[in-house]
Amino acid sequence: MIEKSTLEFLDDLRRNNYKEWFHANRARYDAARENVLDNAARLIEGINRFDPSLGYPDAAKSLYRINRNLRFSADKRPYKTHFGLVMNADGDRHSPLSGYYMHIEPGGMSAVSCGIYITEEKAASLGAIRRAIDTDWEEFSAIVDDPVFREYIGDLCREDRVLKRVPRGFRADSPAAEYLKLNHFYVWRLLPDSLVTGPDYISEALRLYELMKPLNDFLNRAIRP
Repeated sequence: MIEKSTLEFLDDLRRNNYKEWFHANRARYDAARENVLDNAARLIEGINRFDPSLGYPDAAKSLYRINRNLRFSADKRPYKTHFGLVMNADGDRHSPLSGYYMHIEPGGMSAVSCGIYITEEKAASLGAIRRAIDTDWEEFSAIVDDPVFREYIGDLCREDRVLKRVPRGFRADSPAAEYLKLNHFYVWRLLPDSLVTGPDYISEALRLYELMKPLNDFLNRAIRP
């Protein structure tokens, strides 16, 4: 489970997001980071029981840096106020593959997630995923419309850069039209702090990841046939 001290560190960082404070609290950061990596290793072990294609990626290499990229941002706060870690078969957070994502953030904002967020380095995956959804619509819709999936996971996120029209090369009346408009393909299930810091965190996260596996499989077959 995630230690309460890990969430407390992140909450304090949110209120003291500057380098001097971070450096003075470096030991707290190191302890929180190790706590997250320990839980990630347990999740990787558990995921392999139902998805051996994941393998055993190095948790430390899968963890995103806590430093924010400030080059093109008006927000100059130097640090993220969460831990994020992606687990995929390449063992590389920059990989174009879909994967399982672990998000730790206080205030009920921790989450388990699965899929792919299309960044510039992953842009080649976008067209492949759209074509697969359009061509194999029956298979894809069976995954996202499954009643258990809908109840416990929900639908793909539509909060970021959704197109107003179906992209060029696809029929406007395609049954997959609303999914073809997406620029990112992932699901996101929030978890309360009480669960994340409790004894059932690992088992519940694994239960949800297993429900997400068919989506992960579909996306990765599209990206890397």
